[in-house]
Amino acid sequence: MPRIKSATRIRTAIVGFGVSGGVFHGPLLGANRSYSVEAVVTGNPERVAAARKRFPRAFIVKDYAALLELVDDGTLELDLMVLGTPPALHREQAIAAVERGLHIVVDKPFAPSLEDAQAMTDAAAAAGVVLTVFQNRRWDGDFLTVADLVRAGRLGEVRTFESRFEWWRPEGFGNWRDAAAADDGGGLLTDLGSHLIDQATQLFGQVEDARADLRRHSDGLGGDEDSFAELRHASGVVSRLWMNGLAPARGPRFHVLGSRAGFTSWGLDGQEAALATGADPRKPGYGAVPSREPARLSDGSSAIDVGLLPGDYPAFYRLLADAVHRNGPLPVEPAEALETLRIIRVLHATTPLRSSQKEPANV
Repeated sequence: MPRIKSATRIRTAIVGFGVSGGVFHGPLLGANRSYSVEAVVTGNPERVAAARKRFPRAFIVKDYAALLELVDDGTLELDLMVLGTPPALHREQAIAAVERGLHIVVDKPFAPSLEDAQAMTDAAAAAGVVLTVFQNRRWDGDFLTVADLVRAGRLGEVRTFESRFEWWRPEGFGNWRDAAAADDGGGLLTDLGSHLIDQATQLFGQVEDARADLRRHSDGLGGDEDSFAELRHASGVVSRLWMNGLAPARGPRFHVLGSRAGFTSWGLDGQEAALATGADPRKPGYGAVPSREPARLSDGSSAIDVGLLPGDYPAFYRLLADAVHRNGPLPVEPAEALETLRIIRVLHATTPLRSSQKEPANV
C-alpha cells in the first residue's frame, strides 16, 4: 500500500476525478507544497489511470464508502476532503467527513437546497472544522481586473455590471449536468450562475431584488440551458448576468458602465484550458490571458487598451492552507456561498422554466 506522508502537510483526498478533480483540484493541490494528496476516489478506468499518473503514491479507490473504510480502520490518515462530486451527494459526503474531524472543500454548486447547505455549514461549525466552497472564478484574471478598476474608482460610480458565460455546446457538457433537474443542482443558473452571482455580490454587495428568464431548448430531461438573471443591489448597481451553453456567437465577457468610464472585455479566462492541457501552476506565465482577447476602457470620447491582470486559481489553496495552519481567513466563507445559493433558489422558485420545444399537434 502507498506510504502515508508526513502530517506536516495537509493530507488530502480528492473525491471525484472528472473536470472538477482532474482539471482543477488535482493540479492545484499537486502544485502546492502545503498539501499531500493521499487518496483519489474514482471508478472510471480512464480517470483511475490519470489519477495514478498524477499521484502515483496515493490510494485510488472506487467509491466514497471504500475511502471511509480506509479512514475508519486507520489505514489512511487524512486532514482534508475535497468533494468534486455532483451537488446531490454533497450533504451526505460532507457530513460523513466532518464526523471524522476532517476539513472540507465543497465544489460549486454548493448544494441543491438551502437546507442541505445549512446542514453542512452547521455540522462543520459544531465539529470545529473548516468548510469552504470552491468559487475559483474569484481569481479569474479578467474579474480581478474589473475588481481593481471598480475599487480604484476608475469607472466612477458603477451603474450597470454585465457578465456572461457563453459556450457553443449543442452536444451538452458530457457529464451529470446535462440531465440533472434544478432540484438536483442542475441547470446553468445553478452551475454557472454560482460563479456569476458570487462575482457580482463580491463587487457590489447585498441583493435586494432579482428576476430571471430560464429556457431549455433541448429534448429530454434537464435544467435551464439559456438563462438570464438581473440583480438589483442595495448599493444601487444593477447586475445583468447571462449563462448559455447554446450560444453560436459570444457577447462580451464583461461590460461595466460607470459615471466616468466603461470597461469591456471578451473571452474567458485561460486557466481552465491551460490546466486541462497540463499547465503547471508553478511555472512563469501561468494565468496570463492570451493577447488576442481584447479589453478596453472608454470614457465616452476615447478608448485605451487595458492589460488584464493574471489569473490566480492557486490563491484558493494558499488561503485555505493559511486558514488551516494559522487560522487565517477562508478563501470563501460558507455564509457567502449560502447567500449565492439563496438567490439562485429564490429565482428558481419564482421563475418558470420555459421550453422552446413545440408540443405535438393534435391529429
